[in-house]
Amino acid sequence: MSTIDRFELIEQCSKNYVLAVNDTLNVISGKWKLPIIASLFDGEKRFKELEDAIDKISPRMLSKELKELELNGIVNRNVHNTTPVLIEYELTESGHNLKSVIDAMVQWGLTHRHAVINYD
Repeated sequence: MSTIDRFELIEQCSKNYVLAVNDTLNVISGKWKLPIIASLFDGEKRFKELEDAIDKISPRMLSKELKELELNGIVNRNVHNTTPVLIEYELTESGHNLKSVIDAMVQWGLTHRHAVINYD
């Protein structure tokens, strides 16, 4: 059964549809997860590069969110055996698959903002 067929079956059952939405939100929800994911679309980054790319995120919060994203299979933590040790973070295939989701969210947000601002 293809992904499209499974989606159509889930869509027909509102309870499973809602469960799938909740599963997605459990992985990507929070103030910092989407900015972290979006900043990794460009490729691997070191911790400091991520910290610099995301305004106002504390090192402690970045570390916590990266661990959660790694546990959920969205981010890989690559430790390079160098001196000093080099640690880089990159998106997994599943993480890269979120690009279309985030792009759709951006498009919706822009359209919605325009509609609300121009609401009479």
